[in-house]
Amino acid sequence: MSLLLVIIPLTVSIILLIMRPAGARNLALATALANLAVSLFASVGFNGDGSVNHPFSVPWLPQAGISFSLGMDGVSLLLVLLTNLLAPLIVLSSFSRTFDNEPRYYGLVLMMLGALNGVFLAQDGLLFYIFYEMALIPIYFICAIWGGQDRIRVTLKFFIYTFIGSLFMLVALLYVYLQTDVEGQHSFAWSDLVHVQLSPAAANWVMLGFFLAFAVKMPVFPFHTWQPDTYVTSPTGGTMLLAGIMLKMGIYGVIRWMVPLAPEAMHTWTPIFMLLAVVGIVYASIIAVKQSDLKRLIAYSSIAHVGLIAAGVLAWNKAGLQGSLIQMLNHGINVVGLFFIVDLIERRIGTRTLADMGGIAKSAPKFAALFMIVMLGAVAVPLTNGFPGEFLLLNGVWNYNVWLGAVAGLTIIFGAVYMLRAYGVAVFGEANRETAQFQDVNTNEWIVLGVIAGLVVLLGFFPQLVLNLTDGSVNKILGAVQF
Repeated sequence: MSLLLVIIPLTVSIILLIMRPAGARNLALATALANLAVSLFASVGFNGDGSVNHPFSVPWLPQAGISFSLGMDGVSLLLVLLTNLLAPLIVLSSFSRTFDNEPRYYGLVLMMLGALNGVFLAQDGLLFYIFYEMALIPIYFICAIWGGQDRIRVTLKFFIYTFIGSLFMLVALLYVYLQTDVEGQHSFAWSDLVHVQLSPAAANWVMLGFFLAFAVKMPVFPFHTWQPDTYVTSPTGGTMLLAGIMLKMGIYGVIRWMVPLAPEAMHTWTPIFMLLAVVGIVYASIIAVKQSDLKRLIAYSSIAHVGLIAAGVLAWNKAGLQGSLIQMLNHGINVVGLFFIVDLIERRIGTRTLADMGGIAKSAPKFAALFMIVMLGAVAVPLTNGFPGEFLLLNGVWNYNVWLGAVAGLTIIFGAVYMLRAYGVAVFGEANRETAQFQDVNTNEWIVLGVIAGLVVLLGFFPQLVLNLTDGSVNKILGAVQF
């Protein structure tokens, strides 16, 4: 089961990139739906006690202790479901755009889908690193080939930031690997790496190496400077992949690899990392309030929301971890919906500038209603998907430090300010020549936004669907990592 989630999209991506058949978009959608079906089937009868389900492992380089080992616990399954739920929506949303060399575009999207699944399923440290880097390749080309103005400079900056950060992780991972001893040889297996007892000094350097890689990917202040330009310049499908799924690799890495491999360093680094996360929340929120470009506004709002998720993880208590997991799912759903809404507006009226919008609700009431539901989820209004996650996150940060919890809580106020303002300006008020002719959602757009809006409501009413899935894994992680 785990192997299928990686092999299916990678195989089809190779076919699309090499053979470039006709009907690439339909083949990509069918592949993404097949992966969604596999991930849903994997969740049936899933053992949620924190153990590894659907394992697959074969020796790769046995002399070096390297294996092609995949599997999933509740944390992994949640992110696999997120990845494979959003992938068909991202592919379908791209149907509204025409791409030069369409098979290449959809082939790169599927390559990234396979690599992302590999990141969340890898049970071997080197395999995790390979998939982590592999996910960078397709998104680089997607942004560089089909991006907007100044895309080469922006994409190169993104590549340099993430590649250099990953090198620090590789050094840290190799150091821990060299400390393992399994029947006289070293091992990259996660279960062997976490049993290594590091000295306090070594643990500090190992944790810093992992943090630099994951902080860039999330991103956390001040490692965020690549993000706004990259999100704005990338084609909408690339932005959705980056914001909806790829940044979750960093948060997942903190939970699965950084803390379990170097728990001895938590006392030293957590206060600093937590402060950076909270500062990033306020910093990004203030900048978002001042934005006139709707896509850039959502890019900065993403930094603020991810800062809160990172703070919840670093608090390292049950409320914080559970909140971070459910909010990773909810943020992915909401931000994909918001970026698709921006793309839809830009295609209709030719601009993302808020000052050029207004009165859309008069000519497109269905679009306005769907926009409102997604926006309310992003603002974390009660009975939407954003509320339970933000409540748990703030509870976790508050339990860690009251003052940091109070400052982190500002994200709710700032989020309401910039999102409600943007919605009001875009949807209400006087219509202009372009917005008066604004076309309501077509069938494909209705499906994408309808599914997202439905999830916003469903997960708002029934957050326990997610919390029950991850509860056993969270308890096991917290029980295994004490500091």
